[in-house]
Amino acid sequence: MKSEQQYIDLFATNREMIDKHSAPILNATRNEAFRCFCEQGFPDRKVERYKYTDVQKAFSPDYGVNLNRVEIPVDPYEAFRCDVPNLSTSLYFVVNDTFYNKSLPSAILPEGVIICSLKEAAQKHNRLVASYYGQLARPEKDAISALNTMFVQDGLFIYIPKGTEVERTIQIVNILRSDVDLMVNRRVLIILEEKAQARILFCDHAADDRNFLATQVIEVYAEEDARLELYELEETHVKNHRFSNMFVEQRRDSKVTLHSITLHNGQTRNRTDVNLSGTGAETNLYGCVIADKSQHVDNNTLIDHRMSHCISNQLYKYVLDDKATGAFAGRILVRKDAQQTVSNERNANLCSTKEARMFTQPMLEIYADDVKCSHGSTVGQLNEQALFYMQQRGISREEAQMLLKFAFVGEVIDQIGLDALKDRLHHLTEKRFRGELSKCAGCKLCR
Repeated sequence: MKSEQQYIDLFATNREMIDKHSAPILNATRNEAFRCFCEQGFPDRKVERYKYTDVQKAFSPDYGVNLNRVEIPVDPYEAFRCDVPNLSTSLYFVVNDTFYNKSLPSAILPEGVIICSLKEAAQKHNRLVASYYGQLARPEKDAISALNTMFVQDGLFIYIPKGTEVERTIQIVNILRSDVDLMVNRRVLIILEEKAQARILFCDHAADDRNFLATQVIEVYAEEDARLELYELEETHVKNHRFSNMFVEQRRDSKVTLHSITLHNGQTRNRTDVNLSGTGAETNLYGCVIADKSQHVDNNTLIDHRMSHCISNQLYKYVLDDKATGAFAGRILVRKDAQQTVSNERNANLCSTKEARMFTQPMLEIYADDVKCSHGSTVGQLNEQALFYMQQRGISREEAQMLLKFAFVGEVIDQIGLDALKDRLHHLTEKRFRGELSKCAGCKLCR
């Protein structure tokens, strides 16, 4: 039996329970998602965008799924303390795939800003949610998105109204917590209206030594002249499997900057699709991956230039040790009407051992004739001459290797706009290269 059959049977058997613990807007999309998932099944490696990750294998174990929304005992405010010095945030939690609403930040949000459970938003602001939910994450285009849409019951909703700037960083801590092996299906909907501005930080942590499988779908809408900085920091463990799809829609003169930092994981597959649908829109994608043991990280991006005078930049760097594998596939599509596009894509990779493997595939697809586009990738090992030079000056070989790796990823981390977070990540990456687990010191459950 293929992996998808157990999820087809699970959905068909428990549809009534799934709907009962969710909201009508979320329920209305399940039938179409189920039909698409049954038709597609999980993609194999013959599917271009999944050629570097074995999806069937990842989804084949029999994970528990909390469809009846049984409350899992955890107080995230007691379990977690953000240890980023000088970083003032509005702190929210998502436990597995449920928004934690028993205790919320005391900081007052600007008028009109909504940060709440997606289920609650779908009930209280149904017209707003219905206008955006599921418009980008189309189930016919991706089986993971279809599976997530079938099973999602809650998630996170962030709405920034027109002309509003949220000065304090919004921090979302995703905590995986379970006494048994567990699959979670998390959904995030982010809407920035015209001239809105926000910074959002997602931190992924695993609180228990269990096998976790997390599907996540994030839909981001940046309306005209909106500004968004979004950071994703993954610090889980080797038993965690994460499949995350992010879809971004940008309107005229909007600017979105996305940072993806993987410090510790098991298997990670991140898909990022950006539509530049308004003249003058700008997007910047930065990624940093540190992997060892048998860890696997696959970043797959698509930037679709649909209108003229748009700008996109991509910089992804990997450091792979032991038998870790990495993959980067970045496609830039410049359509016929997207004249005077400026786009740059770079992927640089460091394999510290002969067993580490990196697959890289930068792609340009251009149908306009007035553009400035570039792309490139490199895969290499530590420079032996540099190591020898440093050893000659009394630095041990291990310390020299750490310093070279640290300098290599520094270019990506330095792009972070939050100085406190930048400093903290410099510290964590140094610890990571020294062989420590790099668990956040504020996470009591991870110790």
